[in-house]
Amino acid sequence: MTPNKFDYSDTDWDAIERLKKWYSGDIHDSMEHLGLWGYLGGISLFGTLAPGEVVCGPAVTVLFEPSDRKGEPQDVYHNAIDNAPKGGIMVVDASCADGSCTGELMSTGSKTRGLAATIVNGTVRDLAQVRELGYPLFGTHPSPVGVTGKKEPRHSQVPVTIAGVTIRPGDVIFADIDGVVALPKEQLVAIADAADDLGKNEQSARDRLLSGEKLQSVWPAA
Repeated sequence: MTPNKFDYSDTDWDAIERLKKWYSGDIHDSMEHLGLWGYLGGISLFGTLAPGEVVCGPAVTVLFEPSDRKGEPQDVYHNAIDNAPKGGIMVVDASCADGSCTGELMSTGSKTRGLAATIVNGTVRDLAQVRELGYPLFGTHPSPVGVTGKKEPRHSQVPVTIAGVTIRPGDVIFADIDGVVALPKEQLVAIADAADDLGKNEQSARDRLLSGEKLQSVWPAA
């Protein structure tokens, strides 16, 4: 088992704050314009976000593997949460076996450490309690089944792949009610620049529509 450390000192928080002005459609359209793909298909919001709220921050990764160890074998996951940077986003690949690795206690620990959200490639549980906590928890679907005797977290701060997209520690995650997008760290500024341009154009179009203009005049055929 490898609870690894990762240096987040070069995280571009300015670019992250710029991205937070937009929503996931803007972000992914901007990525596609640059020849990139980051949508984590099959992952949906089961916790809470306020209307219009988004989360965006550097990824802290955890990888589960099959295990018949009994009890609550979550030590690598606990270590990753306890040492995560404030504003980070947990990205957990727990797809190797049945069982919900994240619910009330993991979400509580994450929120008190200052994490912005948790993204799980796998099931999640304790949704009533997680929603009462007001924590943004994402997963594939709910399930009351636990992990003990089925799987355990074996590695942290290693690359994980979800829906064909590889997320490395320090890559940036953007999530809202529409879904989750992973942004490669090296392309962060270029994506933020493209999203600023796209978002401003969309704001202008929205204002024109609200003023009474027709769609075809606001958005003429090319």
